[in-house]
Amino acid sequence: MTYFGLFFSAFSSATLLPGSSEVVLSALAINNRETLFQLWLVATMGNVLGSCVNYWLGLKMMSYQHTSWFPISPQQVMKAQQLFGRYGVWSLLLSWVPIVGDPLTLVAGLCKFRFWLFLLLVSMSKGARYAFIILGIMGIERLI
Repeated sequence: MTYFGLFFSAFSSATLLPGSSEVVLSALAINNRETLFQLWLVATMGNVLGSCVNYWLGLKMMSYQHTSWFPISPQQVMKAQQLFGRYGVWSLLLSWVPIVGDPLTLVAGLCKFRFWLFLLLVSMSKGARYAFIILGIMGIERLI
């Protein structure tokens, strides 16, 4: 049940839903030092999968752009595509950043960015963030 909760928290944190996977991972890392690698792996997988959902939504959303309820104007779509075209590959390394990262993964899908490269960059980025959180927890415990 611990891993499921962490996975769900990490997954929802990567989507446009609110989440706090860092807090959940930190609490679990403090109390489960013998399973740090498994905790890192579950959090990373959940967060990357959530980003893949954003990517998929970005891919599919343009088929609805001509409906009256479509929330993004054609000008906003064009601006997002231009910015992603200019910084796309490197911007995905910021997919771990709260508030900024989730829309980046959505725009990657909207721009039909190569999925294998998307998956690699997002996995590296999010895996590194969770590794730093775990390493930070371990360092703080040594100081106490």
